[in-house]
Amino acid sequence: MHQEEAAVKKQQYQALEEIGRGKFATVFRSFHPSSNQFYALKLINKRLLTDATDRHCLEVEAKAMTFLSPHPNILRIIDTFQDALTSTIVLPLCQPRTLFDHIADGPLPESHAASLTKQLLEALTHCHALGLAHRDIKPENLLFDEANNLKLSDFGSAEWFGEGRTMSGLVGTPYYVAPEVIMGRDYDEKVDVWSSGVTLYAMLSGFPPFYGDSSAEIFEAVVRANLRFPTTIFRSVSAPAKDLLRKMICRDPSRRISAHQALKHPWILSADLS
Repeated sequence: MHQEEAAVKKQQYQALEEIGRGKFATVFRSFHPSSNQFYALKLINKRLLTDATDRHCLEVEAKAMTFLSPHPNILRIIDTFQDALTSTIVLPLCQPRTLFDHIADGPLPESHAASLTKQLLEALTHCHALGLAHRDIKPENLLFDEANNLKLSDFGSAEWFGEGRTMSGLVGTPYYVAPEVIMGRDYDEKVDVWSSGVTLYAMLSGFPPFYGDSSAEIFEAVVRANLRFPTTIFRSVSAPAKDLLRKMICRDPSRRISAHQALKHPWILSADLS
């Protein structure tokens, strides 16, 4: 796309207040007068993309989200354009509160956690079937649209796998990253299942299962993978919910359940009945 065309597109959106900020990007709530709609505008400062890895993240995010679309539980890209300094991604405007904010208010009711986990697993099953791993599943990346549908976002760490290809590299967020990633091994898409299991644990308890005072301590706890269910918190959590957590937060990836298998777990199936 030519610079002039990008400039014309950018002028069609009125950037209002800032609603999010990351390492390279700032997200603004924006208004598009000609359609009378509000959108989220993700502005990526290209000058901050200092190496090939950073540039790869930018490229893979737009490609992945376009490739995966449409899916009811994956945030879709509406448009993308760039000039010399900025790459802009236009996204639907979601609710300001992420799953992280909801968990911060305290544990979620089991039926609600089951419904949200089902939506997350639907999104992951779709990604994995198309040969893409997200690699940074965490509550901050789980958004909600106006109708309260869960939307998986932020595909900057995503990677293609498939045809027997594995992935490598330390990617993810300390509390949620799978042990095989920390240990420097090649890994497959089941790293997303681990992170989803940790997210589910946080939904049911209000905190992640493995923690420490520093990244190094958190990593040590993750690698030990000593999964506990403190009685004070988990007394009221059902046996099927704990069974699914054990199958998702399983240290051995070959024994860890897949996203597709997790969707068929009795506890997830019960989400449809509640």
